[in-house]
Amino acid sequence: MTRRPVRVAIAGSTGSIGTQTLEVIRAENERRPGSYVVTGISVGRSGGAALAQAAEFDIPLIVVDDDAARSAVAATGRVRVDADPTALIVDADVVINGIVGFAGLSVTTETLRSGKRLGLANKESLIAAGPVVQPLRSTPGAEIVPVDSEHCALHQCLRSSFDAGREVTRLLLTASGGPFRGRSGADLAQVTVENALQHPTWNMGPKITVDSSTLMNKGLEVIEAHELYGTPYDQIDVVVHPQSVIHSMVEYTDGSTIAQLSMPTMKLPIGYALGYPDRLATPFGAIDWATLGSLDFEAPDRATFRCLDLAYAAGRRGGTAPAWLSAANEVAVDAFLVGNLRWNQIAEVCEAVLERHDGGTPHTVEDVIEADQDARRITKEVLQR
Repeated sequence: MTRRPVRVAIAGSTGSIGTQTLEVIRAENERRPGSYVVTGISVGRSGGAALAQAAEFDIPLIVVDDDAARSAVAATGRVRVDADPTALIVDADVVINGIVGFAGLSVTTETLRSGKRLGLANKESLIAAGPVVQPLRSTPGAEIVPVDSEHCALHQCLRSSFDAGREVTRLLLTASGGPFRGRSGADLAQVTVENALQHPTWNMGPKITVDSSTLMNKGLEVIEAHELYGTPYDQIDVVVHPQSVIHSMVEYTDGSTIAQLSMPTMKLPIGYALGYPDRLATPFGAIDWATLGSLDFEAPDRATFRCLDLAYAAGRRGGTAPAWLSAANEVAVDAFLVGNLRWNQIAEVCEAVLERHDGGTPHTVEDVIEADQDARRITKEVLQR
């Protein structure tokens, strides 16, 4: 019997996750024609690039955030155009949320509220709005399949357990260590934006690449792991693994550790989210075991890369503290990228903002938005000082 094509919507289609999602769909449709159709995409300002994607994949809907870019796309008369990112969700079976930063929150909440599968690459929306997102996961049909390589790895490892909640001892998130692994704080006082964007194993957007260099990305992933799997923070550890072949591990009560291994490519976790619970036919990330070489591990340097422990602290504090940290980090990274902040001041700014956290707890999306705005305002005050 012929299976109906999986209908996919992509939020942030011209970014790193979005473009790779389309590459995965292209490869799968070449192997198994008609497996996937793209029902809609969203972009910020990249209207021309979105039109090119729509032409290749016969996409009927483009959501454009920027007013001028939206008008330009609409003027072509080639596709339906909308301003509301949640318009993507209506005709989709799977929504890939590849929007960077807090802006992806509405796609996360509305996808789950609609009872759809969410391929989540936008970690900030879950981190900032965990107390609001969690109840939505109980909507019939709603499910989160993580697209982060580390959380996708944990998802796969936990599938192997008969009773993961009872049998799991630790979740171990691996970190490449970024471009500055092994360097001291004094060495990093004058690093440039160009230095921070030279990731040794992954090709990512600038914000996430900077987060990787500070280990904030890993800290936020610790909070995300807690939200996704309900694991206490004391049972979530980080280990540096520079080869980025083991993407995460789960340790069980009998001492067994199950790891997920593949060569570093985001196409594997994207494909996992698209095909779940089945696996794709295209072997993204397959390992040549004869040439792999060694797999090395070390403890993270928490004194130099202080953002990791700031994330643990925000996660344990709970409430809106993770939202404040995420917002403060976004503003600080933006300041670093334009040359208004030194790399080693990113942690200082985030710490100063967390010290002013008001102890709030979000109950609605509006509460989360307000917390995000408060944190951004305070971060800008800190930067001005």
